[in-house]
Amino acid sequence: SLQDQFDSLEKHTQWGIDVLEKYIKFVKERSEIELSYAKQLRNLSKKYQPKKNSKEEEEYRFTSARAFLATLNELNDYAGQHEVISENMSALISAQLARFLLQLKQERKAHFHDGRKAQQHIETCWKQLEASKRRFERDCREAERAQQYFEKMDADINVTKADVEKARQQAQLRHQMAEDSKAEYSSTLQRFNSEQHEHYYTHIPTIFQKIQEMEEGRILKIGESMKTFAEVDRQVIPIIGKCLDEITKAAELIDHKNDSQLVIEAFKSGFEPPGDVDFEDFTQPMKRTVSESSLSNSRGDGKAEPKYGSKSKGKLWPFIKKNKLMSLLTSPHQPPPPPPASASPSAVPNGPQSPKQPKEPLSHRFNEFMTSKPKIHCFRSLKRGGAGPEDFSNLPPEQRRKKLQQKVDELNRDIQKELDQRDALTKMKDVYIKNPQMGDAASVDQRLAELGQSIEKLRLEVQKFEGWLAEVEGKLPARSEPGRRQSSLYEAQHTAAINSCAQDRESPDGSYTEEQSQEPEVKLPATDFDDEFDDEEPLPTIGTCKALYTFEGQNEGTISVAEGELLYVIEEDKGDGWTRIRRSEDEEGYVPTSYVEVYLDRNAKGA
Repeated sequence: SLQDQFDSLEKHTQWGIDVLEKYIKFVKERSEIELSYAKQLRNLSKKYQPKKNSKEEEEYRFTSARAFLATLNELNDYAGQHEVISENMSALISAQLARFLLQLKQERKAHFHDGRKAQQHIETCWKQLEASKRRFERDCREAERAQQYFEKMDADINVTKADVEKARQQAQLRHQMAEDSKAEYSSTLQRFNSEQHEHYYTHIPTIFQKIQEMEEGRILKIGESMKTFAEVDRQVIPIIGKCLDEITKAAELIDHKNDSQLVIEAFKSGFEPPGDVDFEDFTQPMKRTVSESSLSNSRGDGKAEPKYGSKSKGKLWPFIKKNKLMSLLTSPHQPPPPPPASASPSAVPNGPQSPKQPKEPLSHRFNEFMTSKPKIHCFRSLKRGGAGPEDFSNLPPEQRRKKLQQKVDELNRDIQKELDQRDALTKMKDVYIKNPQMGDAASVDQRLAELGQSIEKLRLEVQKFEGWLAEVEGKLPARSEPGRRQSSLYEAQHTAAINSCAQDRESPDGSYTEEQSQEPEVKLPATDFDDEFDDEEPLPTIGTCKALYTFEGQNEGTISVAEGELLYVIEEDKGDGWTRIRRSEDEEGYVPTSYVEVYLDRNAKGA
């Protein structure tokens, strides 16, 4: 029946609305997933971004690290595209479908309301027709009974004429009522047929057509939304592809050779490898000359010794650290020998030597060295807690050169800033002079004077650091006397604090310690002691000396000299008869004061 069709259509259209609601919910959840994914990507990118003013920033000198940083940045843009997907899906699909769904429900309600109304109307017409028909049928039966009763009365001779007339009038009345009912039934029937025709051929088809159009519109809308769903993704594909291309480009820019070179430049020390160890002939019965490159002596007069000196850091040549410790703990502990009676080396066949006095055990010397607390405290600030020497002399040569160059560049930038400020103030002063109403020209004089003083100080600093840099780069004679005196003023500035802590170099038993920068590390356990001789700073020269006699330093801490040899003085006699000298950059030790003629440098001594 028609009613059944309406019920089926109502169920089907309700199913269509449920499908639309389900799709809207699906798109919303997809949008939330995209937004959550974008948020997680952004958090991931932020998590691995380098922290400001942290050590991680230095790592981005390497191309691989920069490629990773580019990946993080592109990943952030990639996340932004997923946010765009989420926004477009919410605006172009979810919001529009929600509005369309509301309209669809209202339209569906109206269509089915019209269908039910038309159905009710035709049913009402049918009920009217049935009532008219039953009334016509009843009137016809009543008219027929009245006619039969009249005929019966008329045939009965016993019935009065008046009764017969009454029966005849009653029969006529019933017949007239039947005619009226017939006319009404006929009219009602025509009207019903007309309504029925219009109902089945006009109203109902129109309602069905509207419902069909509504359902087709719903289907089309879902189809368009699905296209938009794909198009939203497709629109960001070029940008996502560009992000991926940038990541690929950054990866292709990774230069393994460059990264390796950066590591080499960062850790290059500039030290030379040690020379070959000489053969020590133990078959000689008496008075062996200690091997010049023997690992048991760090202050001999051998040729290979400069490679083992204070410039060779323990981290590069670990076997040298034992030498350093031996030299430190076994500096001259006995009085120096008297000068020979004759200046000729032949007068003393074996050369003057230190007396063969028994030495204290090494463990005892080490314990005394470990208890030098004032020196430890003084140098701790330079080695561990402080910023290090001003001339970066605690660094290897190559690293020192880089630090000095950076400092010079930094000072030059500061000078340029000060010059720019001075030029600006000078122009302002000229404007004030030409136009006094704009300001007082004298008001900038004090600032100009301050800038002049600041520029002069910075230039002096630049000259100082350039001097150190020139020495490192070999532009000045590294250890010649003129070059040494030229750089002594610079060295004196950063060694003043050290000298104030190291004036008393004599340990409780009268022995002398080695170089200043070796002292701060003695607080460490014995197992770590050797590792702390890698940042030694050589003592500055304080003058020169000439050897009056030949001296063969065979004891630890002494150095052999030849008659007439010119040497550098790095520590004058403290009253025990020994003077500390240096032959080359890495060869130094003690000689008897009476064996040399000392010429002190006033500037270095005053500093």
